[in-house]
Amino acid sequence: MPDPNPAAQCATVEVPVDWSKPHGPKTGIFVARLRAADPARRIGVLMSNPGGPWAPGADDALHAGHPQKGVYTPEMLQRFDIVGFDPRGSHRSRRARCDESIAGGITSRPRDAAAFEQMRTLNGRLAAGCLRLTGPLAAHMDTESVARDMDAIRAALGERRISFLGHSYGTLLGERYARLFPERLRALALDSVMDPDRPNAERFLTDASVTADDTFKRLAAWCSTAPSCALSGRDLAAVAAELFARAEAGTLRVPGPDGPTQAVADADGLSDFLTFLAWGWDPERATRELAAVYTGTGTVYWPQYQGPSRDMQLVLCRDYDLRIRDHAEYRAIRERVARAAPHVRVSTQGLDIVLGCQGWTLPPKARPARVAGDLPRVLVANATLDQRTPLPGARRMAQSFPGATLLTRDVVGHWLYSSEPTKGAFDAYLTDPRG
Repeated sequence: MPDPNPAAQCATVEVPVDWSKPHGPKTGIFVARLRAADPARRIGVLMSNPGGPWAPGADDALHAGHPQKGVYTPEMLQRFDIVGFDPRGSHRSRRARCDESIAGGITSRPRDAAAFEQMRTLNGRLAAGCLRLTGPLAAHMDTESVARDMDAIRAALGERRISFLGHSYGTLLGERYARLFPERLRALALDSVMDPDRPNAERFLTDASVTADDTFKRLAAWCSTAPSCALSGRDLAAVAAELFARAEAGTLRVPGPDGPTQAVADADGLSDFLTFLAWGWDPERATRELAAVYTGTGTVYWPQYQGPSRDMQLVLCRDYDLRIRDHAEYRAIRERVARAAPHVRVSTQGLDIVLGCQGWTLPPKARPARVAGDLPRVLVANATLDQRTPLPGARRMAQSFPGATLLTRDVVGHWLYSSEPTKGAFDAYLTDPRG
């Protein structure tokens, strides 16, 4: 990591652990600011969140202007104070601690009712361990609480209004801030967008899995005409079907450089592999690795079950209600999702998050009511094939804001602000949201 910009300023803003008890115990939020390089042309504060949920947001300001780590153009650095912060319970904002010895024993793919119940029990113990080691803060890491922290930062800066740029999880944070403090927003730009409407487990899984499946279908279409496809001349849908048949028969092995290894690849492991291929668009590498699995010979990245990260559980299990009644309902959901996404069957990340919320004893928190007030025109942008933040969620986000603009790019990927033409569209909007 490069050294921070020497012009950046850092501070800690004290906020209530529980915003319903404003005079109760406090926790600190680490904030960084890089002032606008041209004060005469300064527009105001641009606050941002890069996602995660626990990405170190203060780095947006600490490394602004760096040729590799910085994300803003020189023009944006001249016009805005760049402000970032580490969300409560992360990094320099008193990082939460949990008992990882419990996490190591949790199955991430329960095979039967007994394993499903054991997973729920251990998830509950893990949540209790987070509370024991972190204290009450662990029960107040939901996105509404972080949005209220944002407003405390705004007030500490002495700003009447802010512009906000949220990426990935940061889009949910922007939506919550807009619900709570609409008239304190000058502009709201949301890139690679989460579903604001509290999806249940089935919709959450279906949206991600269908996106991964559609990406696989795009890969198959590319392979049908590309001489560089490692499986040129083959129907990739048929290849996937054969691989799943072999996995279910117990005859599929993880490939190795000299032939099949002794490691058995089951159907869930194959889904993990296929959805990993769908993260980005590198068709030559993807088909090369798919050919290695099909033939048994070659070097591939074979994902290992790791389960959800603690930030996903402490934050998203509060924001969304992904609870499933029992193993029978879980199996029924998996079967319906597999029918909707037959080439990959299920999204790995989506499944990790859903299963990580089963038995989590810090319950979902109600979505806050929308406070009356005028909002600026909102800009929403999403790739058509983004497995991490599927397009249906972006459509719901845009529909939740009257007059919002939804910008889509027909690409496979995530974080559109990193490339043109989306970056230019965002910067133009942030400079003049009425344009």
